[in-house]
Amino acid sequence: MPPLRFSQYGADNGRLVIYFHGAPGAPEECSVFEQPARDCGLTIVCFDRFAVSPSVSGDTYYLLLAEEIAKIANGRKVDVVGFSIGAFIALQTCRHLTNEVSSLHLISAAAPLEAGDFLEAMAGKQVFKLAKSFPALFILLSYWQGILALIFPHALFRLLFASAEGEDKALAEKREFQSGITSVLKSCFAGHVRGYARDIQAYVHPWNDTLAAISVDTHIWHGAEDNWSPRRMADYLGSTIPNCTTYKIFSGLSHYSCLYRAVPEICRQLNRKNGSLNNE
Repeated sequence: MPPLRFSQYGADNGRLVIYFHGAPGAPEECSVFEQPARDCGLTIVCFDRFAVSPSVSGDTYYLLLAEEIAKIANGRKVDVVGFSIGAFIALQTCRHLTNEVSSLHLISAAAPLEAGDFLEAMAGKQVFKLAKSFPALFILLSYWQGILALIFPHALFRLLFASAEGEDKALAEKREFQSGITSVLKSCFAGHVRGYARDIQAYVHPWNDTLAAISVDTHIWHGAEDNWSPRRMADYLGSTIPNCTTYKIFSGLSHYSCLYRAVPEICRQLNRKNGSLNNE
């Protein structure tokens, strides 16, 4: 298999950070890191994981992602950041990168559905129910979303953010944010529907028992008003992941507003950590 394509943001030769975008999502989502990462001497890499053949799934998929990270790291330690459903994929991939990961940061992370009564509080509950119980209909829905993303991207944006809570409401009114997300949606669904569907379908099936294998230094960043990944999900992950050392809840923030707030803080934290290592 040829090397997996990736996008790079921030500094050219800085401390290496691997970003796992959401679902829906795309490498362009990682542009939120550009200036904070450049200021802090970090190189952010985001793989185009939806381009991986849909025939590659389960642990084979996570192992492939781990191998791609190891190739690009070339012996260096990396930090990993996962957003939303991407946090789930990051957790699964880190199980195959035990010694290579310095820290794992989970932003607006989605917890295992079987671990609690989370589903009814999630804005995307109908999509997740469909993916779990009626996978063929879920695939059809995903292709329909792909058509909307191609022809009427702003209509798809409005559908996704109709239930926005907290600071996501104000964020969704900003033209720059609208433009960025519609671009991400186009990239997500343009020829990548099956890759997107693979991540969602993997997420809705049981994976709670994998959390005990996460030995990486883990940090949780979550919005108190998040209704895509309800706060109780952060509470659960924080109490279950064995080596969770930071648990930060942002008052008034929701899903994407948490991402925009957490990214600069994560970059500064990694910059301080990098400075400490350089002074040793």
